[in-house]
Amino acid sequence: VQLQASGGGLVQPGGALRLSCAASGRTFSSYNMGWFRQPPGKEREFVGCIAKNERTTWYVDSVKGRFTISRDNAENTVYLQMNNLKPEDSAVYFCAASPYYFLSRERDQYSYWGQGTQVTVSS
Repeated sequence: VQLQASGGGLVQPGGALRLSCAASGRTFSSYNMGWFRQPPGKEREFVGCIAKNERTTWYVDSVKGRFTISRDNAENTVYLQMNNLKPEDSAVYFCAASPYYFLSRERDQYSYWGQGTQVTVSS
């Protein structure tokens, strides 16, 4: 599966952005989908993920209550709605697809990665 992330940009603190990740192929619904981010000079970190069933989600504590992941299997797309953004949310955001049964926050459980989209939160 090929992934294409989009929707990044510059936003003020407290603002919102919605990232999209479009997948090619007919097997999108067989993958758990994850979002990761990589701040400048730091390692790529888990943000959250959503199961194949479009319902079960899991978030890192720092984004709980502010970020929401959703997916539309009919449209082969996964979304990351980010509200109340903070400067520390600035990073390149990546979507990724995992073929495994269980949801995971580990990068090595994701077999396919998008190219990343830059999110900058600054006044």
